[in-house]
Amino acid sequence: MAGAETARLAQDARRERNWKRWGPYLSERQWGTVREDYSEGGDCWSYFPHDHARSRAYRWGEDGLLGITDRQGRMCFALALWNGRDPILKERLFGLTGPEGNHGEDVKELYYYLDSTPTHSYLKALYKYPQAEYPYEALVRGNGERGKQDPELELLETGVFDGDRYFDVLAEYAKADTDDILIRITVANRGPDTATLHLLPTLWFRNTWSWGREGEGYWPRGVIRPAGPAGLEAEHASLGRYRLDADSVDGAAPELLFTENETNASRLYGSPNAQPYVKDAFHRAVIQGEREAVNPAGEGSKAAFRYTLVIPAGAERVVRLRLRSLDQAQGKPFGPSFEKAFRDRIADADEFYADRIPAGATADEHRVIRQAYSGLLWSKQFYCFVVQHWLEGDPAQPRPPEGRRFGRNADWPHLYNRDVVSMPDKWEYPWYAAWDLSFHMIPLAHIDPEFAKEQLVLLLREWYMHPNGQLPAYEFAFGDVNPPVHAWACWRVYKMTGPRGGRDRLFLERVFQKLLLNFTWWVNRKDPDGHNLFAGGFLGLDNIGVFDRSRPLPTGGHLEQADGTAWMAFYCNTMLSMALELASEDPAYEDVASKFFEHFIAIADAMNHLGGTGLWNEEDGFYYDQLHIDGHHIPLRVRSLVGALPLIAVEVLDEGKFGHLKGFRRRMKWFLENRPDITDNIACMRPRHHEGRVHRLLSIPTRDRLPRVLRYLLDETEFLSPHGIRSVSRMHEAHPYEFDVMGENYRVDYVPAEGNSGLFGGNSNWRGPIWLPINFLLLESLERYHHFYGEDLRVECPMGSGRMVTLQEAALELEERLASLVLRDDQGRRPCHGGEARYATDPHWKDLVLFYEYFHGDNGRGVGASHQTGWTALVIRCIEDLIRRRSDAASRRDAIKPSALAGSLG
Repeated sequence: MAGAETARLAQDARRERNWKRWGPYLSERQWGTVREDYSEGGDCWSYFPHDHARSRAYRWGEDGLLGITDRQGRMCFALALWNGRDPILKERLFGLTGPEGNHGEDVKELYYYLDSTPTHSYLKALYKYPQAEYPYEALVRGNGERGKQDPELELLETGVFDGDRYFDVLAEYAKADTDDILIRITVANRGPDTATLHLLPTLWFRNTWSWGREGEGYWPRGVIRPAGPAGLEAEHASLGRYRLDADSVDGAAPELLFTENETNASRLYGSPNAQPYVKDAFHRAVIQGEREAVNPAGEGSKAAFRYTLVIPAGAERVVRLRLRSLDQAQGKPFGPSFEKAFRDRIADADEFYADRIPAGATADEHRVIRQAYSGLLWSKQFYCFVVQHWLEGDPAQPRPPEGRRFGRNADWPHLYNRDVVSMPDKWEYPWYAAWDLSFHMIPLAHIDPEFAKEQLVLLLREWYMHPNGQLPAYEFAFGDVNPPVHAWACWRVYKMTGPRGGRDRLFLERVFQKLLLNFTWWVNRKDPDGHNLFAGGFLGLDNIGVFDRSRPLPTGGHLEQADGTAWMAFYCNTMLSMALELASEDPAYEDVASKFFEHFIAIADAMNHLGGTGLWNEEDGFYYDQLHIDGHHIPLRVRSLVGALPLIAVEVLDEGKFGHLKGFRRRMKWFLENRPDITDNIACMRPRHHEGRVHRLLSIPTRDRLPRVLRYLLDETEFLSPHGIRSVSRMHEAHPYEFDVMGENYRVDYVPAEGNSGLFGGNSNWRGPIWLPINFLLLESLERYHHFYGEDLRVECPMGSGRMVTLQEAALELEERLASLVLRDDQGRRPCHGGEARYATDPHWKDLVLFYEYFHGDNGRGVGASHQTGWTALVIRCIEDLIRRRSDAASRRDAIKPSALAGSLG
């Protein structure tokens, strides 16, 4: 593919031009994070609340509104807003803490990622700002009065957007060069009356100098000074010298404000400030009228331009700024070339996505796909966390409580993170999660293959991976266990990012070697009896189980987990595929391939047959977790994704592709002939001849068991919703599963939306909703089963319809349902937006899409984190497949028409 953005990506990958130095790497919430928490008990929400954020210097990062920063988070730019009524200068997004929300933490703002190229040569995002006083207290109080069974109180319900009395604040960035960034802020008054907005585009340095440390990442204080009547010059020891220019609006130049990015100890702690100008100076100057709060000498580590925009009803004002290094500060900052640069970058972005989005897309499909990619790219964040320094505390700060050295993350002192990383959601989850990141890389590989590979390698590097081979889960507990999907992501990205024979084998070898360590950690730590039935804890599925699977069981004993075992079989299959690929050029990998082949067989055999039937329940035709106590095994008969996950452990081996691997073939042949105790009843032992080739299926369910599991998944009274596969069967709505032990009742109901318990913080629910990542893996598995069984295996879909389909057709049915979550229906509504009419009818809302963390199991309403574009961007593949299928059908019709016409004339 050609084009200007493609060329920029290539230059950046070859390290010829640093096109990715600047990007949307600024977090949307630094307060309330684990890395800013120095309390003894680990209460991060109370230790650093939103009320402190405007006054207290952050230790490990920064946050801001619609902002950007460099890839090391040294200098930041973002917007601050005041509508004349708010009690707080709007410098960052507000939301409820975990304890405040009736379903855990939740951002209470309206903002949208609208566009981004992979090098961030063009960026666009929108924030909707009420003209009425922002209802901080009403949101906290209102949600506090609601219970787990109640819906959340959302911002739109408070009435602050009634009468369209709000501003649309649109931020756009365009790169004229690597260090020459044009900024255009368009503020539109959507209300019926003239309204005033105070806009403060703000430039500041991350505080790296107040902690008493030296070395990499601990630079001295940077300085920002005036550069003419409407300019700033910023100087930093590592970044160099930059200039930020601001254009006038309606003939008026903005006011310049200066302060320091230092803590206001007087306000927070009642102790004297080290110097008079502190972080919250702009809030005090603008809202409280304290002119003495800002530095009259015109110097600081934080500076802003203050615009007072009086905007008539229905009108808009445009503010132009330009941030550039002095090396690239050639010519006037504004003028015709400024607007031309924006037009060129927008054209580049249009060209880039036109090459990657299928040509037959409708306008709505194209828009949704592009916003999904944009959300992925806007969710990159500079993430800084050095656990050893965090545990020790800093020389220039009060010593943290001694107990912290033995608490959270104390066994991860090697972890040294200072990178741009793909985040699940930069407000609700402003920290990486290992399994989320793996899913992010699938859509990202389509638009930025080098970044996708770099991210997957990064988590395997020695400053991330534990010396014992475990991958870090997330900052709340790096030692928690996420599902082992990293190998799958590496393998998928490897195949996606190059044609057969021209793929990046160095990448594959690098990740394979480290994945061997991680696989060994899993085998040694998560198979307690050595029987190839695995535990693992909550495994990312939070509250899906009868018990909290991350804690000791109230019954004693341990769980043999259907999902934990399925994940390990899935891991084995992936490692086998990788080893066979590497062995095609290096025979040393044949032995490793044999090892994973035999390990998979052992796991599949245990899952299906250990102790008689393994984790399979013949009566129900489903897989279940099994409680193991004193030699007794009790199946926990909850119909959930736990029992569906064994389906994903499937791979089709084409003997023609490894026929030259004599060692592997010889070992496989020996195994098949000499281990009938294991191989007689395993699906992979059934060879299938197709078009002159011999295929073998490696899967957990046999040919007979697969349709029995699918009967549940494709039943609309069980798992199949109008918008995808539910996480728990709807059957449990009328028939909850209950388990009594020691006078306590443990229960699993079908809960289609927000969770009704506080398990795992209460902000996540796997007891009914639709989750894209597992749906995506099930989709892929159906396609692989079809590749093996073809037309010979048909299932009813949906159950009760009488419609018999191949597994490929079942996969397409599932794709259509998943795509419907975010596409407009016949009434212009998107299910993800629930019943909110604005998103269906209002011209300023109807093209906006939010990619939620998960979705209501019955109506598709978005639930959880509202900007978790990361794994929900997997919906791109579903939409693109629908477009291609529609185009293929049109092509077939066009091909038939001439011959049909000729026949009629004959």
